[in-house]
Amino acid sequence: MFGPFERAVAGRYLRARKGERFVSVIAIFSLVGIALGVATLIIVMSVMNGFRQDLLSRILGLNGDLGVYGAGGTQLVDYEAMARTIRGIPGVTQAAPIFQGEVLLTGERGGAVGGVVRGMNDADLKAQTSVSRHMLAGSIDAMTGDNAVIVGSGLAQSLGLTVGSTITFVSPQGNATAIGTIPRIRAYQVVGIFNVGMQEYDSTFAFMPMAAAQTFFASADRATQIEVTVKNPEAVGEISRRIRRALPDAPIQVIDWEHSNDSFFQAVTVERNVMFLILTLIIVVAAFNVISSLIMMVKDKTRDIAVLRTLGAGRGAIMRIFLMAGASIGVTGTLIGFVLGVVFCANIERIRVAMEHITGTTLFDPTVYFLEQLPAVLDWGEVTAVLVMALALSLLATLYPSWRAARTDPVEALRHE
Repeated sequence: MFGPFERAVAGRYLRARKGERFVSVIAIFSLVGIALGVATLIIVMSVMNGFRQDLLSRILGLNGDLGVYGAGGTQLVDYEAMARTIRGIPGVTQAAPIFQGEVLLTGERGGAVGGVVRGMNDADLKAQTSVSRHMLAGSIDAMTGDNAVIVGSGLAQSLGLTVGSTITFVSPQGNATAIGTIPRIRAYQVVGIFNVGMQEYDSTFAFMPMAAAQTFFASADRATQIEVTVKNPEAVGEISRRIRRALPDAPIQVIDWEHSNDSFFQAVTVERNVMFLILTLIIVVAAFNVISSLIMMVKDKTRDIAVLRTLGAGRGAIMRIFLMAGASIGVTGTLIGFVLGVVFCANIERIRVAMEHITGTTLFDPTVYFLEQLPAVLDWGEVTAVLVMALALSLLATLYPSWRAARTDPVEALRHE
């Protein structure tokens, strides 16, 4: 498509001579603008993908892919038989009965925070890798009897707890007596501390044996829910329908992660789409810079165009020369931006740590963003779309200046020289 003649002339026009520095500087700014736009778009979209994936894995790791609850907020009675039936459904990997309740937590050194107590069998808790693989101290094996609990690292920090400390649970649903309702209070020993990496969970959750939770909340042989984990979290809708068919007479309601976290993930998706639209404008602005630099180049090279035309170069050749000049800026800028974006994403956590060390500030507060490190996941389909869009905008930006150059009348151009 582009012959040696067009490539040679286009390359010559991109190298500034004395008196042509201004046009060259505008072309350089156009290239830098495209590179920064592409790099920024790749980095931001990767961070948004990583944020969603990391958050989703942690939420699902602690809560399961879907939950089976009693209809109308009632507790489950025959929960062991239900769990066995659910485990036999194709696509289900785990079904764990849970008794969960809200309590006021106090430590030995004072202080009180609201928290969530979750009673589970030790085998089910060990299978929950978000907790079992992130134990900071103690062990799940020590969670036996009716006096042992495991707490999150944020909760331990706020109440000054260590392994062996005493934590007190105060239930708002107390015992009815002749003088009124007395809150239910019980002290437990901390036998383990976990850190799942989400401040929201680490600062509120505590685990204890299933039987101990049933005793504390005065609900013997009952469960508040059955947390179900499936092979493919994207297929929870079909698994929900299978559970309802397998338990046709049970008064239950099935809520999957898509519905329980619907508003949150919709907000993340909307924010991601808006960021993509806004950052695309950087590339659009850079494309307009390409237009302006090429128009100035055409105006500066009017005499050269006239000479080339008189020597036999056709309008198509002139148009290809300036198309190549503009496309070179776009392609080079896009490739530089691609390399910068990928390298930045691959080293984003190191860069964050270095920036925090240099500035002495916290750039990524886990209490605000729910995560303890900055995630970045490259979606090569998205990266390809960004590259294609940048190249397409750059090519479109060269069309009008190239067409204008091709339409130059050599007679008129030489007459005005």
